[in-house]
Amino acid sequence: VQLQASGGGLVQAGGSLRLSCAASRRIYSSGVVGWFRQAPGKEREFVSAIRWGSGIRYYEDSVRGRFTISKDSAKNTVYLQIDSLKPDDAAVYYCAMGSHYGTTPAAYDYWGQGTQVTVSS
Repeated sequence: VQLQASGGGLVQAGGSLRLSCAASRRIYSSGVVGWFRQAPGKEREFVSAIRWGSGIRYYEDSVRGRFTISKDSAKNTVYLQIDSLKPDDAAVYYCAMGSHYGTTPAAYDYWGQGTQVTVSS
């Protein structure tokens, strides 16, 4: 499966963005789609994930309440709504898919190419 991430851009602090992650085929109900981000000089870190079948959502503590993950089953697409952007949110955001939920990159088998989020203060 191929994942295509999009929606990044330059936004002022306090603004919003919606990232999209489109899969090239139907996502099975057992699948998990996650978002990670990586800032320059830092490790890739977990942001959020959603179980495709149940819709159960997970968030990293620092983004809870500001980020919302959702899915459109008909489009095989996962969205990440980012509100109240902070300078610390600036990073390349990657979507990934796997068979099991996890908060480490190793838990995911397929990765999108990443989309850049830049926050101006």
